[in-house]
Amino acid sequence: MTTMNPTPASLPAALAEPTVPVRRGWIALIFAANLGVWMAFFTPIQVLLPQQVERIAPADKEAMLAVVTGLGALAAVLANPLAGALSDRTSLRLANRHFGRRHVWTALGAVVGALALVLLARENTIAGVAVAWVAAQVCFNAMLASLTAAIPDRVPVAQRGGVSGWVGIPQALGLVLGAVLVTAVVTGNAAGYAAIALAVLLLSLPFALLTQDDHLPREHRSPLRLRSLFASMWISPRRHPDFAWAWFTRFLVQTGNALGTLYLLYTLGMVLTAVVAGRMSDRSGRRKVFVIASGLIMAVAAVLLAAAPVWPMAIVAALLLGAGYGVYLSVDAALITQVLPAATDRAKDLGVINIANSAPQVLGPALSAPIVVHLGGYPTLYAVTAAVTVLGSALVVKIRSVP
Repeated sequence: MTTMNPTPASLPAALAEPTVPVRRGWIALIFAANLGVWMAFFTPIQVLLPQQVERIAPADKEAMLAVVTGLGALAAVLANPLAGALSDRTSLRLANRHFGRRHVWTALGAVVGALALVLLARENTIAGVAVAWVAAQVCFNAMLASLTAAIPDRVPVAQRGGVSGWVGIPQALGLVLGAVLVTAVVTGNAAGYAAIALAVLLLSLPFALLTQDDHLPREHRSPLRLRSLFASMWISPRRHPDFAWAWFTRFLVQTGNALGTLYLLYTLGMVLTAVVAGRMSDRSGRRKVFVIASGLIMAVAAVLLAAAPVWPMAIVAALLLGAGYGVYLSVDAALITQVLPAATDRAKDLGVINIANSAPQVLGPALSAPIVVHLGGYPTLYAVTAAVTVLGSALVVKIRSVP
């Protein structure tokens, strides 16, 4: 557990900038919690849902799977900032004990999301699968919103690059470990869902139960009105230009990265660079130069694939792509926490940023197909990927408040 940060008298701890570095135990617990969430996101999409949909509707499996995953993606885009906004306003008191505004969402999201996965395994219609998967996506995005906000809530700016590196690794590692769990460790679709549900609980609940979560006094809580809540999802680029540029650059780089291949090698490259680059950024106090360098590395990987789309080059490119993305993920995540408009809306604003993460996962396949079919095949696709990635990383220079 971390100790409470000293704060100015005018601000409660929940809204003040953290000053006490987090310890290794805290980092290990949030790493595990994020690993559980990303396993829950990726494993059904990559393995379990395709198997289940094929069993239910073998003649239309591709179209039905697209419907199910599309609805889930839409739910993710909507749920993440909305859950974040509710988390920002959470102030609970039970049995004379005050609870923080984040961990309740992490714990409830894990428990209800795990239950949704167990129920999903029992569905025998496409409609039932879609409803259960949407429910799971809502729960896990509520978890992700609260876990993402834990970084600006608890981690000092000078430590955020390194911690963001550890928190970012599970995005790639969760896909690999989840696939291994449901193909090599357990067999059967229902057993796979049950295993992922158990993994979410075992990996995520310790962080919610064992780490500190600062209480938000009611007098500092924004009023909960639906109209103002939805209106707050729009963050004016004119009033907050650095935040707008951070969103746009993240969207472009994630669009380019949506075409990543060879996940095992990609994950290895990411693991090798994420924490190291994040710590180097912390020590230097600079963020933008690392973001630009990461974009160039990922663009080089794409250019190599465009110039020589053969297996040996694909191996090199996958390692480079993962290495570049590891640098980007850790440093850009730290940068984003430094351009958030207000401490009172950290989770909601990070939820808006997360739209720039999830939307490219839907747009990527939709954009790549016509490029491959009509505009010159995979070399053109990889060339476009390189251009989009370089543009996204280079535009970070537009952010003025972070060096």
